[in-house]
Amino acid sequence: MWKYSGQWEEELLLLKAIIDKTELTETTKWGGPVYVYEKKNVIGLGGFKDYFAIWFFNGVFLKDDKKKLINAQEEVTKSLRQWRFTSKGEINEKEILEYILEAIENEKQGKIIKPTKKEAIVSELLNVEMVKNPALKDAFEKFSPYKQYEFLEYIETAKQEKTKLSRIEKVIPMILGNVGLNDKYRQI
Repeated sequence: MWKYSGQWEEELLLLKAIIDKTELTETTKWGGPVYVYEKKNVIGLGGFKDYFAIWFFNGVFLKDDKKKLINAQEEVTKSLRQWRFTSKGEINEKEILEYILEAIENEKQGKIIKPTKKEAIVSELLNVEMVKNPALKDAFEKFSPYKQYEFLEYIETAKQEKTKLSRIEKVIPMILGNVGLNDKYRQI
């Protein structure tokens, strides 16, 4: 499980016991438990430094009458919502089951947010490096468009030019070594 799951072991086991009362199937993804319905991610579970949480992969569609859900990354996360807890006493089985059952029903109805087409990113600084080093250009072009986008996004989301340059220095050996930016996180 997650890095801080040990400090929330009892609480996470209690949440798991609640989830086990549903028709969801437990699997492991990204190093933690994820619960699926017909191979579709419905909820995840994990412990963090200051809280433990259930997250709903398509939580944007939940009614959230009790105002329990948050978007952990505004402007980034479109559909995922978290329900955070800081103590065992905050766990209300009835309320949690209501949310989970609604999430399962939403999954059965096929409610999802379709990914939007990402705008192309151009990195003038990386282009300069590729002009100086044709091998870098050739290696970069061998990556899938998705992996190229990851590199470009990583570089261009930096606010300062010096940060962009340091990120370029970091990714050049990766590109030349045919290692994608996020390959270490992907299951192969």
